[in-house]
Amino acid sequence: MKPILLGIALLCSVFAHSQNITGKVQSPNGKPLEDVVVFNKNSGSHTHTDASGTFTLSNNTVNDEVNISHLGYESVTFSVKEENFTSEVTIVLKDASVSLQQIVITPSVNTLSQITNVDLETNPVKSSQEILRKVPGLFIGQHAGGGKAEQIFLRGFDIDHGTDISLSVDGMPVNMVSHAHGQGYSDLHFLIPETIENIEFGKGPYYADHGDFTTAGFVDFRTKNRIDNSSISVEYGDFNSFRTVGMFKVLDTEKSNAYLATSLNTFDGPFDSPQNFNRYNVMGKFNFQLPGDQHVSLTASHFQSKWDASGQIPQRAVDAGIIDRFGAIDDTEGGNTSRTNVILNHTKIISSTQKLESTAYVTHYDFELYSNFTFFLEDPINGDQIKQQEDRSLFGFKTAYSEKLKANAFDFEYTAGGGVRYDDVNDVQLSRTKNRDELLERLAFGNVDQINAFGFVNTEFDFGNFKINPALRLDYFKFDYENFLTETYDNKSETKVFASPKLNVSYSPNRNLQLFAKTGIGFHSNDSRVVVANSGEDILPAAYGADLGAIYKITDRLIVNSAVWALFLDQEFVYVGDAAIVEPSGKTRRMGVDFGLRYEATEWMYLFGDINYTYARSTEEPEGEDYIPLAPDLTSTGGIAFDNIGNFSGGLNYRYIKDRPANEDNSIVAEGYFVTDFNVNYTYKNIVFGVIIENLFDTEWNETQFATESRLFNEPESVEEIHFTPGTPFFIRGKVTVNF
Repeated sequence: MKPILLGIALLCSVFAHSQNITGKVQSPNGKPLEDVVVFNKNSGSHTHTDASGTFTLSNNTVNDEVNISHLGYESVTFSVKEENFTSEVTIVLKDASVSLQQIVITPSVNTLSQITNVDLETNPVKSSQEILRKVPGLFIGQHAGGGKAEQIFLRGFDIDHGTDISLSVDGMPVNMVSHAHGQGYSDLHFLIPETIENIEFGKGPYYADHGDFTTAGFVDFRTKNRIDNSSISVEYGDFNSFRTVGMFKVLDTEKSNAYLATSLNTFDGPFDSPQNFNRYNVMGKFNFQLPGDQHVSLTASHFQSKWDASGQIPQRAVDAGIIDRFGAIDDTEGGNTSRTNVILNHTKIISSTQKLESTAYVTHYDFELYSNFTFFLEDPINGDQIKQQEDRSLFGFKTAYSEKLKANAFDFEYTAGGGVRYDDVNDVQLSRTKNRDELLERLAFGNVDQINAFGFVNTEFDFGNFKINPALRLDYFKFDYENFLTETYDNKSETKVFASPKLNVSYSPNRNLQLFAKTGIGFHSNDSRVVVANSGEDILPAAYGADLGAIYKITDRLIVNSAVWALFLDQEFVYVGDAAIVEPSGKTRRMGVDFGLRYEATEWMYLFGDINYTYARSTEEPEGEDYIPLAPDLTSTGGIAFDNIGNFSGGLNYRYIKDRPANEDNSIVAEGYFVTDFNVNYTYKNIVFGVIIENLFDTEWNETQFATESRLFNEPESVEEIHFTPGTPFFIRGKVTVNF
């Protein structure tokens, strides 16, 4: 009996001395820092700061070591004293270079985004083509002169231009619904790379605050709220490439700041017919504080581009010597596009545990694209050039209320939100044309009005080392299409509701390991023209996903991540914008493995790499005829970044994609490639000199490839084979940046 009483007494003694610590964490300029990790190394208890920078850490005793860590700041460790239990602790974190050592693994649902932002800081984006490549496992390809949105590949998807991935910038959606060229079309060229602050991403349909197009995943870009200094940079290189960028700090006070960014790009490319590409970008951002702990950010941007393109050329024309790899069958392809955006972001800290965040946006978008994929297959006299065009206005908002609550057994946090998006698309069309000026025939022509209203609830039950994250999203759609090609007035509408539940679980037995399981249902909407053509049936097909994985911080300088996953898609109807037809595609399954590694070998050398394998098949076709065209099964990206070697910095990056089937029976193969890029910079006082080399080893590679049936002018019959856009050969350019 005595030992039991003694044990109870000791236990009571521990609880008597185990107390809470409250505190606040702020930056050197006194601003509160949110989501700072506060970790007791002795007891294992941890917490995060809230929107006001405050925290409450439980289960502490005298002489415990408490660590404060946040990406981009020096970590702080202090020893617990008696007075810490009765008075608030104030911690000021000093700015520091981003490092893996600053990352503390917790049961967060999306830890990998934080790790990838180290990549962004150590190896910054150098061109708009690289923006999406920062997402591990994501590949892109350009096949229309630099002005068209890139083709995207992720997790065994040929996503085309955005059908199965949701993209946003500062809360504004990038994907275009019911687009003239294809559903989900996502042109990120309005985003100036130098303005990117961080990238948040998630793979799979597991996130309640992301809805339409979030099947393979989502990517959210956040632009900088402020810049440290003004700068002007100029690049010039091969193929008449020229780029200049200006970043100007125009306001910086205690309660407000603003900057202006602008860029101009021109490029002819390696093609026999010059691309004549040019793009102009301008962006301004204004941030200010309002009474009552409110922060408002107003962003306005505009971009405009035009270009010519040599298109996708048939392999047989190159083999026969009719054209070379950089030639063209129809060099009148190309287009014009522009987008103007206004984004308003508002954050109000209601209390230390409550926060309200809202985003509203307005976009005007013009698009005109000329293509010729089949040459003389349909029209042996005039050729098969097509024109896709639209004039779009986009309006929307999203608001979310968050609250953190503490219970005896667990911490509870929830976010409840909702919003609406309205697309007003006028004169969306597909037409047959000649020489980009003569209209031969309209194949599709009309107006689209599409509404998506949504609501979601995301909850997190935090049991310390164990977190459960159930969530639910509800979407309402109204599709409206007014067809101009019918003899009588023809305006059809359909409505649809979709519920998508999610359940994520994560476990971190210590601050170096996270195990996670994610499940959820997602979807992508179909084109309004599909919806009305099919009377609203099967137009929001479900995607069922599951991930099981781990993130392991082996040492302070080495982190690995891995996951096995599966994704199943229901029947869907797809509107083919290039042909104005509706095609059914059957059920599919994709299963895969992701693996990534990040290693700070030294203070100046950072290594990173990702390898991704996917098994993708149709479930309704016989074996051998069940391949999913262009679905990549093995990809890898990685590189080495170096900094602070004297005044030098730079990096060497690679990307690899394996051969993949281009049609359903794998009789036509899209060739893989391995391409390496290199850059080096030298800083002298306030001037940075740089050299950028794309395709360092002058690899002959095909950037985009399709199995297409086409007919050349002198051919009696059509041929189906690989049509490709050649990748850029060795491409060097110099860069000078002046900071002031």
